[in-house]
Amino acid sequence: MTRLTGSALRVTIFIGENDTWHRKPLYAEIVHRAHAAGLAGASVFRGIEGFGASSLIHTSRLLSMSEDLPVAVIVVDTEERVRAFLPQLDELVTEGLVILDDCEVVRYAGRGGTPGREHPETGGGTAGEGENWL
Repeated sequence: MTRLTGSALRVTIFIGENDTWHRKPLYAEIVHRAHAAGLAGASVFRGIEGFGASSLIHTSRLLSMSEDLPVAVIVVDTEERVRAFLPQLDELVTEGLVILDDCEVVRYAGRGGTPGREHPETGGGTAGEGENWL
């Protein structure tokens, strides 16, 4: 059973929507590896406009030709577990930005819980597919 409250570490990975890892979206590979590593949660957010080291502006505006929109993958867990996951990000993220922030978890609860994890409010339950942890 994982309980995540109090001090934690947040890693945010900024990449492009079209970035891939072995023909699979890079953001999906990061989320699946975070899940396999047993991290508390990961979410992917698609940006509407941004630029990075290339200085090219990527935007979702109708008249723009850019389709490679910015994507942020956010993972939160204890500092020890996040830092143990960083070598995988070193392997995966060849272009982009990876940042770490100290944070405080105020509430960590899923919709119905996860197998092997007790739901903090109801004391039990099981998770469904596609449950959003963050």
